[in-house]
Amino acid sequence: MRQALGKGIDALISKVNSDEAKKEALQKISINKIKPNRYQPRKIFKDESLEELSQSIKKDGLIQPITVCSVGNGSYELIAGERRWRASKLAGVKQIDAIVRKNLSNEQNLALSLIENLQREDLNAIDEGLGYKRLMEEFNVNQSEIAKYCNKSKSAVSNTLRLLDLDDDIKKAVQSELISEGHARALLSIGDAAKRKEAYYLIISDKWSVREVENYVRNNSPKRENKKSKVSKINKTPEIIEYESNLEKYLGTKVEIQSGDSPESGKIIIKYCSLDDFDRIYNILSK
Repeated sequence: MRQALGKGIDALISKVNSDEAKKEALQKISINKIKPNRYQPRKIFKDESLEELSQSIKKDGLIQPITVCSVGNGSYELIAGERRWRASKLAGVKQIDAIVRKNLSNEQNLALSLIENLQREDLNAIDEGLGYKRLMEEFNVNQSEIAKYCNKSKSAVSNTLRLLDLDDDIKKAVQSELISEGHARALLSIGDAAKRKEAYYLIISDKWSVREVENYVRNNSPKRENKKSKVSKINKTPEIIEYESNLEKYLGTKVEIQSGDSPESGKIIIKYCSLDDFDRIYNILSK
C-alpha cells in the first residue's frame, strides 16, 4: 500500500530530513555506478544543451553536486541531477560529486525525486504535469499539497494537469519545445478535435504566436446565444444591466446575469477565451 497523502508525504520528507539524513556528506562516486532514476519526470534531454553543459564541466568542473541513493552492491540511483550526470559522462568524468541519501524506501525515493525535479524551472509543462499525476496516483496527493511542495499556486498546478488531456502529438511537441506552453494552453480551449489539429498545424507551418491561436479560438467559437437569451436581455431591468456592466469592467471579460425560477435565484456567467484568461479572472476573484 502506498502512503496516503498529506501526512504521507509530510512523514516521508521529514523522515528523510531527520538527524540521520543530515549526517550524509558529499562523496566522490564512480560515474558508471550510477543509474537513472525510475521516477524522473523529464523525458527528453536535448543533445545540444547537454553538449554545452559538458563543455562547461570540462572547463570549470561540476558546480552543483548530484543527489543519489544507495541501492546496494556499491551501486546508486539518481534522485536529482540527471542532466548534470549525463553531461559529466559526455565530458569524460570518471568520478562525480554526489550527496548520498541512505536507507531510502521506494516511497521516499519517489517522493524526493519527483518533488526535487518538479521544483526545477526548466522542466517543460507536459513532463511537469506527468510528475504531478504520478504524485497523485502514487500517494493520493491532492492539488493543494502539490502546490505547497512545488511552490506553485493551486490554479497553476490544475492548469498544467489539464494539458495532459491534449492529443499525444501536441504533448510531444511541447516536450520537444516545438511549441510553447502558451500555445498548448490556447489549443486546449479548442473543443473540436479537427479544429484543434488545424490550429496546431498552423502553429508549426505558419509559426503562429500564442495571440494568433487565441484569435483563432475566438473566431471559431460556436455562437450559443439563442432566441431565449435574446429575450432575457430585453427583459432585464436597468439595475441588472448596470451590474453586468460593472462586473465586465472589473473582470475585463463578458459577464451575463440570468434570473432563475424565482426572484431570489439566478446565476452569473463569466466567460473566458483561454486558460491564461481563466487564470487572470481566477486571480481577481480569489483576492
